[in-house]
Amino acid sequence: MNRLVSTVLVLVLLASAQAVAWGVELGVHGDRFTLDGKPTFLLGCSYYGGLGASEQTVRSDLDEIQRHGFNWIRVFADWTPYSDLSAVDGVTGEPRQPYLSRLQALCEECNRRGMVVDVTLARGKGPKRQPLLRDLPAHQRAVQTLVTSLAKWKNWYLDLANERNVGDARFVSIEELADLRQAARKLNPRLLVTASNGGDASYEDLRAYFQTAHLDFLSIHRPRDAKAASDGAEMTRQYRTWIREIGPAVPLQYDEPFRRGYGGWEPTAADFSRDLDACRRAGAAGWCFHNGDTRTTPDRQPRRSFDLRTRSLFEQLDSEERKFLATLSAASVSHENGQLNYPN
Repeated sequence: MNRLVSTVLVLVLLASAQAVAWGVELGVHGDRFTLDGKPTFLLGCSYYGGLGASEQTVRSDLDEIQRHGFNWIRVFADWTPYSDLSAVDGVTGEPRQPYLSRLQALCEECNRRGMVVDVTLARGKGPKRQPLLRDLPAHQRAVQTLVTSLAKWKNWYLDLANERNVGDARFVSIEELADLRQAARKLNPRLLVTASNGGDASYEDLRAYFQTAHLDFLSIHRPRDAKAASDGAEMTRQYRTWIREIGPAVPLQYDEPFRRGYGGWEPTAADFSRDLDACRRAGAAGWCFHNGDTRTTPDRQPRRSFDLRTRSLFEQLDSEERKFLATLSAASVSHENGQLNYPN
């Protein structure tokens, strides 16, 4: 009897150690994301400047993010608009502290909560207008830094290049994407990798993403006008048709839809809800509640997820955003069916 009890205790301890070591694991199955093998709709929230937030702010925001049903956040590994919060050096791609450690801590905190972290790299302009990841060697090194530094966690994926198709400092060619994707695969073959497309993509864009760059899923940034709030289902069906034609089936994710504070059109709570519901019902695998700074104010306040150094995300949301979140609080996320179920 004592030997049996001892054996059981050993097995329990081993299982506990494995749970701590493995945590939650993000995967894909066909055109769905999975968490620990279960089909799951990824409901996300922008948290771009998260590496500038205090530990207390991160925990407070994540508490609220979870309470509203979100299971995924998007954070930039080289975020510089209001302060240089980059976890990788913008010139060399080498590790940059203390922000790399903060990124690791954020992945760990989300892992403990069963949440996914989108870690995004972006080319562009950094502090004092210096270029961010201007050339391929620096970009490759940044990829290597992130993949090796976050190797112990399985709850994150890598966006190689934010809005890589936009023809300014953000631009990353398909050939460069292919090289970056290969660099990540060599270090961690299981890591999911994508690259976000700024605006709606064409059939040729998708074919290049999957047949040349070999991305694991499609990430689209929809236009930010009133039409985008009404054609989400139509565009989702179009993308899914193209994905099936190109093959194989992969998830479609909207990681940066429209937001408030961006331009002349201010989406309402109803617009957010309509877009989320339409895209989900048409077969999208993920959708993100995007939020950022306010372009019409002199200091761009509130800055929401773009600047979390002094105020939490939820302290900066406006009344329409809070109204939208109230609808999410009444909804439930079904991990078994991968659906968002809204009450009647």
